[in-house]
Amino acid sequence: MLAKRIIPCLDVKDGRVVKGTHFINLSDAGDPVELASRYCDEGADELTLLDISATNEERKTLANCVERVAAAINIPLTVGGGITSRDDVSRLLEAGADKVSINTAAVRSPKLISQLARCFGSQCVVVSIDARRIGTMWSVYLNGGRERTNLDVIEWSRQCADRGAGEILLTSIGTDGSKTGFDLELTRRVSDGVAVPVVASGGAGCQEDFLAVFGDGGADAALAASVFHYGHFSIGSLKSFLHARKLPIRMKQYVGT
Repeated sequence: MLAKRIIPCLDVKDGRVVKGTHFINLSDAGDPVELASRYCDEGADELTLLDISATNEERKTLANCVERVAAAINIPLTVGGGITSRDDVSRLLEAGADKVSINTAAVRSPKLISQLARCFGSQCVVVSIDARRIGTMWSVYLNGGRERTNLDVIEWSRQCADRGAGEILLTSIGTDGSKTGFDLELTRRVSDGVAVPVVASGGAGCQEDFLAVFGDGGADAALAASVFHYGHFSIGSLKSFLHARKLPIRMKQYVGT
């Protein structure tokens, strides 16, 4: 079994890391370079940086921020926000990104997924899906959770994988920032429906939530922000907790608490 991954997320707006609840009520959480460096030292497996206002403001991800963060870490970096073309991806890879995450642009033009996979390799292409439960289905949302589509999340995730996405970053808007736990049913449905890794996001509040999303949710990786930004527990202590419960986890030679 492949090792499960712990991925801190830096939601960046105006050069600062922010965090909200259900994609609204944002508050400052710190400097992206300082947080990135800290998480790398604590044993994070990867790091995700999302320029959360780029798409809505119709601009590109801030490459200078990506460069500064990439220079401070030695783990894989995924970058998203405002990516609409191969040129955008080239610019971010040159700035230090290892993968790119696309969301709204993928829905607007699904062929972009295939184009990027052919040009840069599937391992570079992450499709981010923001989901909210509506009745008996989960709908795909765009523009930072502002715009509902008619797409079913389960079917859309399959299409993304079929088109060449190497990974699905799945965020539950309903649990985002709630600290009540990941959406296990949604995560399991998507994980069972695709043959590519699924990164669960939205709702982590305690260490047991990670154990649940890897077990009951079937996730390959778990992404979180608030619990790390505000010091609820460190990545090191989380990994020790999971390792003690026989979960396959990459442990550092020294893991802080």
